[in-house]
Amino acid sequence: MTKQASLLPLPFANSHQGNPRRIGVEIELSGLTLTQLAELLASELQLSTEQKGRYDLRLTGDPAGDWVVELDFHLLKELGKTERDPGSLSQSAEQLLASVASQLVPLELVSPPLPFERLSDIERIISQLQQQGATGSSDEFRNAFGLQLNPEIPSSDPEVLLRFLQAFVCLHDWLLQQEQIDITRRLTSYINPYPKAYQKLILAADYQPDLARLIDDYLSHNPTRNRALDCLPLFMELDDNRVKAEVKDELVKARPTFHYRLPSSEIQQPGWGLHRAWNGWVQIEKLVANPDRLKACAAAYLALLDKPLGKLLQDWPTQLEQTWLSQ
Repeated sequence: MTKQASLLPLPFANSHQGNPRRIGVEIELSGLTLTQLAELLASELQLSTEQKGRYDLRLTGDPAGDWVVELDFHLLKELGKTERDPGSLSQSAEQLLASVASQLVPLELVSPPLPFERLSDIERIISQLQQQGATGSSDEFRNAFGLQLNPEIPSSDPEVLLRFLQAFVCLHDWLLQQEQIDITRRLTSYINPYPKAYQKLILAADYQPDLARLIDDYLSHNPTRNRALDCLPLFMELDDNRVKAEVKDELVKARPTFHYRLPSSEIQQPGWGLHRAWNGWVQIEKLVANPDRLKACAAAYLALLDKPLGKLLQDWPTQLEQTWLSQ
C-alpha cells in the first residue's frame, strides 16, 4: 500500500469571523451507484440517510452539518423531485435520460464545512471508496472529474483577498504540474485560468483596489464559474447585489469561501488522496502569509507575462519552486 502524505496545516488558522477555519470538500467519481456511495458514507461516519430526490441523498447526524451525495446533473436532479406515474411517458423519458447520464455524469460527494482536524475523515473515506472500485478522471477519456476545495476566508480585507488572487496566479502553472491534471479536464472550460489581461492587472504593483473595485474588476474579466479559482461565491457573500447584476447563473451560491476547482479527482490511483490538492492549496496560503515574498514573486511573474515568449522559454514552475515556495 502506498503511504499517503500528511495534510499540511494552514498558516491562517482562524476565519474572518475569528473562529477556527472550516473547509468544504467536493469529490466527483464513478464506479459506484448512488445508493452504494450513500451507504458507504453512512456506515463510515455513522450517519442517517434522507431521500431528497431520486438522484440526490442527504446524510444527517454529523455535528458539522449534512453531507450530500448526488448525480451531478442539475436537470435530472430537478426531475427526480417530482412523482411520476409508473409507465407514463414522462417516467420513461426520465429513465432514458438517467440511463445515459449514468454513463457520462459523475456522482458527487459533498461534505459540510469541516474543521482541519476532520479532513482525515475525507482521506479515510477516499481509501474506502478506492477499495470499493471508485474511479476518477483519467480512468475514462470522457471523464473530467474534479476534487474541489472550499476553504473559508481568513479575512474579508480586500488587500488580503487580492494577495490570494495574486498568489494563485503566480502558482497556477506549478499547481498544474503538481496536480497532474488529466488532459480531458484540461480541455474542458471548467478550470480555465484567469485571462492574461486580468493576471497583469492584479499583479501590477500599483493595483490597490477597495473591495468594490476588486469585485468589479473580477466580474469584468471573470463573469463565470468556470475558473480554476472561482471567487463568485465569495464575492456574492460580500456584495450579492453587485454580483447578481452581472452574473445570472443560478448555480452560484453565496458563501464565505474560495472555490478551488483546479484539481482532478484521480480516486482510482493508488496513493491518491485529498493531500495532493490540499497541500498545493497550502502553498498558496503560505505565499499569501509572506507579503514581501509574494511581492517579489508577483513582480517576477509579471515580467515573464510581459515577454512575448516568456513562458515558453523559461521554466517558471522550477524557478518558483526554487525561489519562492516554502520548503
